[in-house]
Amino acid sequence: MTDRPALAETPPPHWPRGLPARIHVPRITFWQQLESAALRFPDKPAIFFCENAVSYAALRDQALQLAGHLQQNGVNRGDRVLLLSQNCPQFVVAFHAIVRAGGVVVPINAMSTAAEVSHYLADSGARVACVAQELLAAVALALQDGRLAHAVVHTYSDALLHPPTQPVPDTVAAPRMPLDVPRAVAWQAALADAPPPREVEVQPTDLCLLPYTSGTTGHPKGCMHTHRTVLASTYGAALWRGLHAEAVVLAVAPLFHMLGLQNAMLMPLSQGATVVMLPRWDVAAAGRAIERYRVTTWAAPPAMLNDFFAHPETAQRDLRSLSMLNGGGAPMPQAVATLLRERFGISYVEGYGLTETASFLHGNPPGNGKTLSLGLPAFGVDSRIVDPVTLAPLPDGEVGELVTHGEQLMLGYRNNPEANAAAFFEREGKRFFRTGDLACRDADGFFFMRDRLKRMINVSGFKVWPAEVEGLLHQHPAVHEACVVAVPDARQGESVRALVVCRPGAQVDAEGIAAWCRERLSAYKVPRSVVFRNALPKSETGKVQWRLLQEEAIAEVERAAH
Repeated sequence: MTDRPALAETPPPHWPRGLPARIHVPRITFWQQLESAALRFPDKPAIFFCENAVSYAALRDQALQLAGHLQQNGVNRGDRVLLLSQNCPQFVVAFHAIVRAGGVVVPINAMSTAAEVSHYLADSGARVACVAQELLAAVALALQDGRLAHAVVHTYSDALLHPPTQPVPDTVAAPRMPLDVPRAVAWQAALADAPPPREVEVQPTDLCLLPYTSGTTGHPKGCMHTHRTVLASTYGAALWRGLHAEAVVLAVAPLFHMLGLQNAMLMPLSQGATVVMLPRWDVAAAGRAIERYRVTTWAAPPAMLNDFFAHPETAQRDLRSLSMLNGGGAPMPQAVATLLRERFGISYVEGYGLTETASFLHGNPPGNGKTLSLGLPAFGVDSRIVDPVTLAPLPDGEVGELVTHGEQLMLGYRNNPEANAAAFFEREGKRFFRTGDLACRDADGFFFMRDRLKRMINVSGFKVWPAEVEGLLHQHPAVHEACVVAVPDARQGESVRALVVCRPGAQVDAEGIAAWCRERLSAYKVPRSVVFRNALPKSETGKVQWRLLQEEAIAEVERAAH
């Protein structure tokens, strides 16, 4: 006689209809996931890259070859392998080859300098790398002095078996060059001479991924993720967004970043879907790709979508296939959200996630979300608002630090016990992570971002959250983009500065912007200065680089004082 199964947990109010409160995370590895997709859909395109298709069977076979080569050159279970590349099929092959060999993928920013690479090597302990040809200089010194024992070098143009009909970036079109760096081998040669990979007993609880944080304080920190923590996020995201095998996903966000890695690679491949991959962000190329391949799903930060839908060529494209636009990292401007809904019939599904949570953590119910909201905690996630100092729980409506518990939470930061002690705490038998984000929760259970703990502006003792002011500025009809930063102020301590990019043809001055804000904000929140810019600096993932603008503002005041 077996025990009666427990009743299913009742989802909270406003939960997406038909979805459970918790999910069963597959007890597999990422290699087993790719093998399954290749068995189910061997001839189906897994990737389209510059008009060239890579089938699921070809993806699996190349990954097996590279896995054999990596094992032959010292990669054993648990060994970290650096992955340094722009978006390309070889990135996807390398990821799966590393996990098939039993290793741990260390994806790093393609813009990393040699000094930054030195930190990643020392912190991760990686001795082997897979690197793109034009980025080889960043690891050349490490290969020469022996910190790296081996590197496999890929050339993007090797993936172009058929000449594209549309122009491609010079780095993609560049031919394979002779290698003059010790301990480096060309990708094609590595695959050609590789022995079959030996079997490795890899468990879902083994480490598989070591992505690095953006380094808001000190050096970037490596986030230790297992197959299971990443799969919890990946399968949850796919279910929440209704992704399936016939979906066509646009991959624009960099794969070395968790936004791109999860949404544009791991999630679609988990379902046997097709990825349309761009080597880098290009408005015109994105429009052509959506139209040609009938793209259904696209994950992008609001700044990228803002650029895309403001571009004149976008209006000429057939975008009717798009059914899901999702992302996060910054508030979606209301004007763009309205344009998407009224002109294209698409609702932008805002969500929230971190490198530490393998991306997907919160989501707005598709078609039933709240504007400017981080959404609801996803499957099995327990997120709360606490006092940043005492960690005492705060009631709905009050701003505090967002802390969270869930299966997608990393094991911890590698080689950083101090950071781990500061980032985690236990409550009610659960291990919670301190996100460093200030937020509040409403009575319906939706969370709303207020800002980063370190980004708060203190105006004469009054707290100003830049995200609130930015959200308002984005509603101004003349404003295309805005970023709010703190400026040192002898009288108030700090004052509010708005950096604004206007829409083409807009006629507005600084006083007009400030007067408009005064009608809608408390006096201490109104920008004391408004600076107009032609563009705002953005990261490789399309986020506005507010820290850079903040540093520029501080430097400007310091220069004026001297």
